[in-house]
Amino acid sequence: MNDSEMKLKLRLKLSVLDLVPKLPGTKAEAALEQAIRLARQAEELGYLRYWTAEHHDMEGLASAAPEVLLSAIGAATRRIRLGSGAVLLPHYSPLKVAENFRLLAALYPGRIDLGIGRAPGGEAHAAMALSGNFLERVARYPQLAKDLSDLLADRYRYDDHPVTARPIPHLPLDLWMLGTNVKSACYAAELGTGYVFGQFMSESDGGEILRTYRETFRPSLHQAQPTTILDVSVICAETKEQAETLAAKAAEGFLARGGSPFQGLVGTGHQVREKLQNMQRECLNDEFLIVSPIPDYEERLRSYRLLADPC
Repeated sequence: MNDSEMKLKLRLKLSVLDLVPKLPGTKAEAALEQAIRLARQAEELGYLRYWTAEHHDMEGLASAAPEVLLSAIGAATRRIRLGSGAVLLPHYSPLKVAENFRLLAALYPGRIDLGIGRAPGGEAHAAMALSGNFLERVARYPQLAKDLSDLLADRYRYDDHPVTARPIPHLPLDLWMLGTNVKSACYAAELGTGYVFGQFMSESDGGEILRTYRETFRPSLHQAQPTTILDVSVICAETKEQAETLAAKAAEGFLARGGSPFQGLVGTGHQVREKLQNMQRECLNDEFLIVSPIPDYEERLRSYRLLADPC
């Protein structure tokens, strides 16, 4: 492989995952303004996607309805793809999810991704208040995902009667499945969707799980070939020491909320990009979805900027 081929092989495709943090001392309105600000900057810097997550009854997070926030983000941007990371499908009717995201796809043609997952998205009582017996519903996830897939392919039937998710956009949306274990990878491969592995939430071997997905993938109307994204946590600063200080602050926040220590990539933009390129080689991955847990809005923006343009 010559130098130009190597550079092409190692070209990083970067996207943003925004948990929409509501930092101490701020209001939800300010957190949502920061989400729009981050999406605009990501578009300017050449990030491919802006995705937002779904969480319920969490004091430190301000996005419980990705489809609502994405509508506002779409109005504030022009090109960047917009998606959910993820809609927690066991809580909802597949028809309603398909309708919501097809409406977004009609509003913002060629820009919409629908990422689905099966996590509860909050504590047990919040999950039960949202949709009842979550364990019972999550057991139906394979069928719910298939129903959603069929709706987006316009081949869904209820009691042998065709039901269509409308409006039908001229340019279809892309369907992705998110997960943190081999089970989710197998679901994605069986349905022929793109697959996102949440490396920042998992101790599993991402490379092995992506390999399982690729080896068992079945082409579909959604994807002709397997497509993968690794979701990783990143903290960048002008110096490695500054990045480590930010990571320590992030870790303090995780531990104070009863979470686990911060595990992610830390360093300058150049250092982190080199680590991502190594991961790309090892995992044969197509793209990276970057979450930055820095507890300061300006430093978080700077981290994404340094990663995209370390010069």
